[in-house]
Parts: sequence; C-alpha cells; structure tokens
Amino acid sequence: MFPTVRVFLWWFIVGATMSLAVILVQGGLREVMEAQGSVWDLKLVELLTTIMGGGLLGGCIALILDRIKKA
Repeated sequence: MFPTVRVFLWWFIVGATMSLAVILVQGGLREVMEAQGSVWDLKLVELLTTIMGGGLLGGCIALILDRIKKA
C-alpha cells in the first residue's frame, strides 16, 4: 500500500474516532436512541456524516502536513 494512503487511512480512523468520542461526551448517541420513530431516520445520518467529516478532516490535514514535512 502506498505510504500516503496509509497515512490518510490511519488519520482518517483517528479523526473518526475522535468525532465519535465528542458525540458520546455530548450525549448525541443517547438522543438518537431515545428519539421517537425509527432510529434509521435523519438523526443517524447526521451522526454518520459528522463521524465521516471528522475522519476526512483528520486524513486531509495529515496528508497536508506529510507533504510539508517531505518538502
């Protein structure tokens, strides 16, 4: 696997995990579970996009810093 892909994947996982941790601390997951109606509605989509956004942010920043370090 290419080194840049490895760097991106590692920091993507770290960023997604950190986003999930922030959601758990703020009680967002409890709100989803206590929500009336189906859990697979808008709330779960909002949580997943937040987690993916945190992962993408972490991965992209890692790639930028890796590129600066190599230059």
